[in-house]
Amino acid sequence: MTLDLNCDLGESFGAWRMGDDLGVLPHVTSANIACGFHAGDPATMRKTVAAAVAHGVAIGAHPSLPDLQGFGRREMRIGTEEAYALVVYQVGALAAFARAAGTRLVHVKPHGALYNMAARDRTLAEAIATAVCDVDARLVLVGLAASELTSAGTRAGLRVAHEAFADRRYRADGSLAARGTPGAVIDDVDDAVAQAIAIATGVPIATVDGTSITLAADTLCVHGDRADAATFARSLREGLVAAGVTIAPLASPTSG
Repeated sequence: MTLDLNCDLGESFGAWRMGDDLGVLPHVTSANIACGFHAGDPATMRKTVAAAVAHGVAIGAHPSLPDLQGFGRREMRIGTEEAYALVVYQVGALAAFARAAGTRLVHVKPHGALYNMAARDRTLAEAIATAVCDVDARLVLVGLAASELTSAGTRAGLRVAHEAFADRRYRADGSLAARGTPGAVIDDVDDAVAQAIAIATGVPIATVDGTSITLAADTLCVHGDRADAATFARSLREGLVAAGVTIAPLASPTSG
């Protein structure tokens, strides 16, 4: 059993600060860095890339819908051409910072509403996958496990990583319960770690619909905007390792 632990980082903006990036980085293997559309700015992108490099953490782009006020969590109606351009623009920007730091991007993981929309919308998923492939066909496309996004990535010839969430509840169809749904976010660290171990070891997990599902995942998400993000990341890694799970990045930035 081998899993990547990824975390959404670099989500500060200007004088506004979010998360504990330096506290989380020692415990994860991949960083999804905001590219300025839902959070982040050029200086934050550069600083976060440097911090990830210093900790030996693989770097990925975290492109979003253009929605700073809504933190990228509000759905928007966008066409495939616009989706393609948004993704190329953001991935290309972070790739430049990675290159300037002497490394390269390993993966791309859409953020928030863009992620959830692409999980169910084949046309949008294909636009995102094409954009990623056109920027760099070596990139790993991270998407919700067994979703339209991972399927589109496979069809585009990309390596894909099926993602699961330790601290989010699921619906019976394998989609994430909306954040406004009671119990959609697992606040208790022990409960989240227990769900992560179940996912990693192939044990069914309970859904908000009162059923259970089994998820096959390559990577688990650690939400960097949790108030206890560093504690959560450490507990999650320790719990998985104790359960016999090997923690490793999706790919090395020096490979390919």
